[in-house]
Amino acid sequence: MSATLEAEASASAQPAASARGKRKPGPADDEAWNSEDEQADEEEALADMNAFNREYDNDNSWEQLQEDEYGHLRPLDVREEQRAKRRRLLSAAASARIRRGMIRYLTVILDMSRAASMTDMRPNRGAMMIQILQLFVREFFDQNPLSHLSIMMLRNGRAERLTNLSGSPETHISKLKEGMEAGGDASLQNGLDLAVSSLKSVPPYGHREVLILFAGLSTCDPGNILDSIKAAKQQRVRASVIGLAAEVRICRVITDETGGIYSVGMSDKHVEECVMDHAPPPPTKASGSAASLVRMGFPQKAADGPTAVAFVGPDCLLQSGGFTCPRCKARVVDLPSTCHVCGLTLVSSSQLARSYHHLFPVKPFQEVSSNLLALEPSTTLPAQPGSVSHQCHGCLTDLSLPDKEEQEPGVVLKCSGCKHLFCFNCDLYIHESLHNCPGCEASTVKHDSDGEDEHTLMATD
Repeated sequence: MSATLEAEASASAQPAASARGKRKPGPADDEAWNSEDEQADEEEALADMNAFNREYDNDNSWEQLQEDEYGHLRPLDVREEQRAKRRRLLSAAASARIRRGMIRYLTVILDMSRAASMTDMRPNRGAMMIQILQLFVREFFDQNPLSHLSIMMLRNGRAERLTNLSGSPETHISKLKEGMEAGGDASLQNGLDLAVSSLKSVPPYGHREVLILFAGLSTCDPGNILDSIKAAKQQRVRASVIGLAAEVRICRVITDETGGIYSVGMSDKHVEECVMDHAPPPPTKASGSAASLVRMGFPQKAADGPTAVAFVGPDCLLQSGGFTCPRCKARVVDLPSTCHVCGLTLVSSSQLARSYHHLFPVKPFQEVSSNLLALEPSTTLPAQPGSVSHQCHGCLTDLSLPDKEEQEPGVVLKCSGCKHLFCFNCDLYIHESLHNCPGCEASTVKHDSDGEDEHTLMATD
């Protein structure tokens, strides 16, 4: 009897258990399934975005288009783009007789506030500024071999000094490569006060300049920034600002009061162009500083090795190498610099010679049109009888017009002195880096050698 009851109880329990296992889904289950579907959709969208970034991260195809006067998009004109780049060379040649400062003391202020972490410029504003600043440091010392530079940073409402005034580009670049985190607010007043205080000890013949790379739209200052601007103007400090977001009124006031330049970058390339425009020495006022003679010394390179160890520099580092001051025989680390014992300005002869190229620039080349290029005498052996071929005198690139219109060549230029033809790239290299026309220099050397031969023949006769 008891066994029968137990069997009936187990039989009745099985349908109940199966009923509990097959319960209908409720609202909680629907919400869980919806959340899982949304998470899967987000992960799929994120994976698609990452794949798109990997494929088209560096594909700026919109830069290959330009808008005409009717609002239509058309392919970029190579010649027009090259003519726009040549405007800087033409303006530099037009201002060749303007007084410029050879010895510059520049302080670069880098905005590393929370605005520098914005990703509207790849990878973000701060990383982009650091990359451009590394290129600017090398270009600055190439254009100004007798100048000094220091770097400061704005972060968390304070101004921090990264590097002191130095003539060594490797010192600044190595500090920039260490990496800096962005955060907090930027204080233009603290940065301007720190820069002006560091430039007070500059000799009177040096030109004091401040370049601010401003990434934000606001400044958090502890006091009245107009007083700091007035102090900078009294110390003859020329402050320039390059903005990355939009024009800010206080930045315009800083540049107008101190005689600097204010520009706002519209893209990565435009920001780089704005920064590189500050590499050549700017024009100076005649009343700014009187012309004076500067006493300089040309030190000799000290020997390297364990037997030539000495205390070098103001920090008295025990090491070999360095440069020996011709006046007090003290050693400095690099050139150009100021002797920490006697205060003599120490430079090398090559640095002094390279500092004059902006005073006597190469004359701008004249553009040669397609019709005039066909009338020019051939500079190479023609491939076919009766054909005319032209080559760049610098890189030997073929300058002849191609058969296809879509392969339109760039601008062809001609030196007014030696009458040689050059391509656009060689024109930039000659005017920005070489500072000498190879055709004119070759003709001068040939003329000198011919004169020496004539004098030799006259002596033998």
